[in-house]
Amino acid sequence: MTHFDTIVIGGGPAGMMATISSSFYGKNTLLLEKNRKLGKKLAGTGGGRCNVTNNGTLDELLEGIPGNGRFLYSVFSQFDNHDIIRFFEENGCALKVEDHGRMFPVTDKSKTIIDTLEKKIHELGGQIKTQFEVVSVKKIDNLFHVKSADQKLTCDQLIVTTGGKSYPSTGSTGFGHDIARHFKLAVTELEAAESPLLTNFPHKVLQGISLDDVTLSYNKHIITHDLLFTHFGLSGPAALRMSSFVKGGELLHLDFIPQTSLEELHRFFQENREKSVKNTLKKLVPERVADFLSHGYADKIKQLSHNDLDELNQKLKAFHIPVTGKMSLAKSFVTKGGVDLKEINPKTLESKKVSGLHFAGEVLDINAHTGGFNITSALCSGWVAGSLHY
Repeated sequence: MTHFDTIVIGGGPAGMMATISSSFYGKNTLLLEKNRKLGKKLAGTGGGRCNVTNNGTLDELLEGIPGNGRFLYSVFSQFDNHDIIRFFEENGCALKVEDHGRMFPVTDKSKTIIDTLEKKIHELGGQIKTQFEVVSVKKIDNLFHVKSADQKLTCDQLIVTTGGKSYPSTGSTGFGHDIARHFKLAVTELEAAESPLLTNFPHKVLQGISLDDVTLSYNKHIITHDLLFTHFGLSGPAALRMSSFVKGGELLHLDFIPQTSLEELHRFFQENREKSVKNTLKKLVPERVADFLSHGYADKIKQLSHNDLDELNQKLKAFHIPVTGKMSLAKSFVTKGGVDLKEINPKTLESKKVSGLHFAGEVLDINAHTGGFNITSALCSGWVAGSLHY
């Protein structure tokens, strides 16, 4: 039986960073991954470009983590998004900033991020075993016993970074939650987050249209970001972020032109009263949206009644979109729910019940927006979980 100071289960961003941190602090560390390669889910993020973090302030960071982000205060005081940026720059992986503070590798390839993390593990003397599927974890006396079908390992510290249950094809099967339950830790209900929205309106007409910086709102939740109309409803960052706050049955409001007030819009229509409705709308929204919104009205602005104009204003500033549901966990980017944070010490991410057992990343009941926030949460919590000395 082979013994290690630390074993990390799950080779995503949290697991790789936990292995780096643990190795950096001089612990004999092994990372276990059941896939053939590390970072399978990471490889597909940001359209394959890997939106590795966000360069915002602490407040912006916490705002980007709607699901229990405040729990990470202590984590971010030890290792935050600016430390992530520094880590990659110092390890030869140049990053660039894009809209909304999103950080990508200059190469535009997620492989660059994964390679940098993997290289650092080797450089610090950490070990990696891929195609190693853990079947059971037990604690006997002070040692954790980690078994696959044909191997047994032991360790003093066990870090579980197995992710949530979204995109199970990448290996996120919820096994980490099973480990937590085995040790009698509570796991909160799991549901899809950062999920495309299913809607009940004629989206086929608008399918494929992408809108920049529009505002989607529901009750007090107001999100200004890019939006994509799809064959089933809505996707893109605005819809994915809204999915944390809806389940189905809600009515969303879409403001196509958030930078234009109702007064400005009213004035704009007066200035263009001699022109056609469709051509006037084309100055405000993409052509196919203008076609869709102008359908059923008189040809010229001056021919519209007060009611027609009010209705048109309302369609531009608060277009109604009924949500019928969201994509399944299997087709969502993020899992909402996970290991109950009441069970976890926020400074060390160690279980309050089981000494030496740590959890990091999406296996915890923390969910963050796309745009670099979810990976930031994973990398930072991974670093902190690995940095405890025994």
